[in-house]
Amino acid sequence: MVDAGTVNAASSVARQLITEADEIERTRRFPATLTDALIASGMLRMLLPKVYGGGEVDPGTYLGAIIALAKGDGSVAWNVFVANSAALIAPFLPETSARAIFDDPAALIAWGPPNGQGAKGVEGGYLVNGSWDFASGCRQATWMGAHGPVIEADGNPRLNAQGKPLIRTWLFPVDEAERHDVWNPIGLRGTASDSYTVRDLFVPEDFSSTREYPEERQISGPLYAFTMQGLYAVGMAGVALGLAQAMLEDFKALAAEKTPRGRPRLAEDSLTQADFARAEARVSSAEAYALSVLADVYERADDWAVINFEDRARVRLICSNAIQASIEVADWTHRAAGVSAIFPGSPFERRFRDIHTLSQQIQARAAHFQAVGQVLLGEAPPVFY
Repeated sequence: MVDAGTVNAASSVARQLITEADEIERTRRFPATLTDALIASGMLRMLLPKVYGGGEVDPGTYLGAIIALAKGDGSVAWNVFVANSAALIAPFLPETSARAIFDDPAALIAWGPPNGQGAKGVEGGYLVNGSWDFASGCRQATWMGAHGPVIEADGNPRLNAQGKPLIRTWLFPVDEAERHDVWNPIGLRGTASDSYTVRDLFVPEDFSSTREYPEERQISGPLYAFTMQGLYAVGMAGVALGLAQAMLEDFKALAAEKTPRGRPRLAEDSLTQADFARAEARVSSAEAYALSVLADVYERADDWAVINFEDRARVRLICSNAIQASIEVADWTHRAAGVSAIFPGSPFERRFRDIHTLSQQIQARAAHFQAVGQVLLGEAPPVFY
């Protein structure tokens, strides 16, 4: 059951974005008032364990909240989902470390994806060196993280259970990293997904963990039976669905007024009517499918055991389907709006750029459908972390 209070709180923040979206786009930064509102609303702590002051909401509620935020602004929704994804490291940390980070009500972790750079294993922890990219939310962060392989004292990489280099996560205060102002893409500009560098940074063992063994978490509950990568996909699907739904809502308003040259008013045009209905069905059914599967998996999830491979595949499927549906609907809406969609500041132009920036991220890969099909057809499963 989706918690209406959490989704309503997200919608309230989204209404604030109506007046702030242009400034976020222009400056590639969040105004302080917005960051304060996100903290006060609990949006940055939806997936954080309750014991550390988080909401620990169910995945369906989380999806609904991200959709609501994305209707207001894609960059804000993106950074909120990334912050929540990073908070999923908390169940894997010793309690003292988790509290050192999250006892601060403004705590937020930002990090970039693994890129082969990592750390040396030393006495008591790790010596981290490297540069990482795509650290969404790093301009609001209080802590940062990095993921990479560990090189032991003998020069060999530390291996996981599959005999491959283990990817570990290191956490450190934001001031320990040098952030580089390099984020200048076509869309999702407000995320400030900048690069960062650390040099010879010692990270204690207690501020390190790995996402490769979900069964090793120290916090119980059905939310954390979902894999981190699965919930990451849920967040990104929410951003995509919110962008597409907002475009449809604005197209409905446009259709009531616009009469293209040589055509009937858009709302009276039979082709537009049929295509709009198909677009509405496509994105609404994708959301309903996602909510149904998330509720089913959550209801059956164990407090400790990780959800099985088939359920991991189903979660991946509903997210990939939602992302693909949203991109298709956004493309139709942008095209159907005609020249009304091509100018900066229109209800369509920024969202079109945002969703096509989203479409290039790893969670949007069409290859996920193949991996899911492999599981559903009973073949040996790939790894779904």
